[in-house]
Amino acid sequence: MNRFRLGALAALLGLGLAGPAFAHVHLTSSVPAQNATVAAPSALRLGFSEGLDLRFTGIEVTGPDGAVVPTGDATLDPAGTTLIVPVTGALPAGPYTVDWRALSKDGHTTKGSYVFTVGP
Repeated sequence: MNRFRLGALAALLGLGLAGPAFAHVHLTSSVPAQNATVAAPSALRLGFSEGLDLRFTGIEVTGPDGAVVPTGDATLDPAGTTLIVPVTGALPAGPYTVDWRALSKDGHTTKGSYVFTVGP
């Protein structure tokens, strides 16, 4: 095998083995769930695919009127993969948007959003 092919093969194998190191944290679950209609929750729970760095992970919740909903200090579950955020403000009926940002323990950041509805 010539040097070019050997080098290309080595590079491909290296990238294949390094794939998981380039992974980003992903939202895997949420309570309330995306697009769900629920009674006003006292806390939001966002589950992620990897351990989180709480210092740079958080959410902002906006209500039907576009105002930011007051929340308490976020915590992590014992596994470090679920963000728990108490809701300290009132949640009248209507749609709510949860904008989240997460920093995994390996230093990769991700952000996203989802919507849930508080029923009457």
